[in-house]
Amino acid sequence: MELNIALLAGDGIGPEVIAQAVKVCDAVAEKYNHKINWQPALTGAAAIDAVGDPYPEETHAICAGSDAVLFGAIGHPRFDNDPSAKVRPEQGLLKMRQKLGLFANVRPTFTFPSLIDRSPLKRERIEGTDLVFLRELTGGIYFGKRGREDNGETAYDTCTYTRKEVQRLARKGFEMAMKRSKKLCCVDKANVLESSRLWRETVQAMEKDYPEVNVSYEFVDAVAMRLVQWPNAYDVLITENLFGDILTDEASVISGSMGLMPSASLGESIGLYEPIHGSYPQAAGKDIANPLATVLSAAMMFDDFGLLEEAQAIRDVVNRSLAEGVVTEDLAEKGKARKTSEVGDWLAKNL
Repeated sequence: MELNIALLAGDGIGPEVIAQAVKVCDAVAEKYNHKINWQPALTGAAAIDAVGDPYPEETHAICAGSDAVLFGAIGHPRFDNDPSAKVRPEQGLLKMRQKLGLFANVRPTFTFPSLIDRSPLKRERIEGTDLVFLRELTGGIYFGKRGREDNGETAYDTCTYTRKEVQRLARKGFEMAMKRSKKLCCVDKANVLESSRLWRETVQAMEKDYPEVNVSYEFVDAVAMRLVQWPNAYDVLITENLFGDILTDEASVISGSMGLMPSASLGESIGLYEPIHGSYPQAAGKDIANPLATVLSAAMMFDDFGLLEEAQAIRDVVNRSLAEGVVTEDLAEKGKARKTSEVGDWLAKNL
């Protein structure tokens, strides 16, 4: 198979972790007789510095013309520390999601046998955890009307959803549940928010189309609590943009490190695959960042291409690296840490 993949390294540690994922993907392609055409493009702070736009039209053209997008991270402290900045790296990510129609963020959470005791939660609470969040990405409070009134003394952000936006996200959730344990949880705040009541009534109306799926409805605050008490009680969870942003970061620590969790952002025709961690600017250029989340995101990409054996080969070699201690400083025993590039080299060689 010949694959055209847009490569958006982004900012901070993005270029370093992306480089390791490319090594692994190229090794997989060689092993299974595929050809990957990488198409590098600018985004985030790097794109602002180069052309003044965090998601330039040239980058969008490359992404739209590719089979998938492999993405690193965006963000830079100079923008974080300047509330008055008119252009921000994160605007590029929001723009990319909208222009590519990436409305469903897929965030799995699972445990690694060799790392289960590194989790901040007790082994008996997390053993067997294998859940996945579908977070709506292009609606809600992040995209609603916002502004200031009263000479800047009052600020507002509006959460708006349409029934169609809820339906398309929920449909992906139902379809995923059918392939897994046939359990779906709709996370909302329907006791307070009108937008959540729309979510709940829309999903309830869709239940008849998926009679085999057992659907539950839980308030977001209750899910936030239960995620750290009984995470293995959940399988597929669907929720709106803001709730999903918060809950998926909470769930990510169950595995023991944010540097281990992959994600995908899906639309109708193209997918973007990225680690859940940020740009971690303090580590940029030091060759110490954990590349495994990015590598596992590449495995999700191969899954969505229907190349299941290739995806499993990546997951298997990642599990071997963890079991054998071929890891970066965030996971290594004292004095045994490997460099980011060394982990990438080992993974590629051992495929």
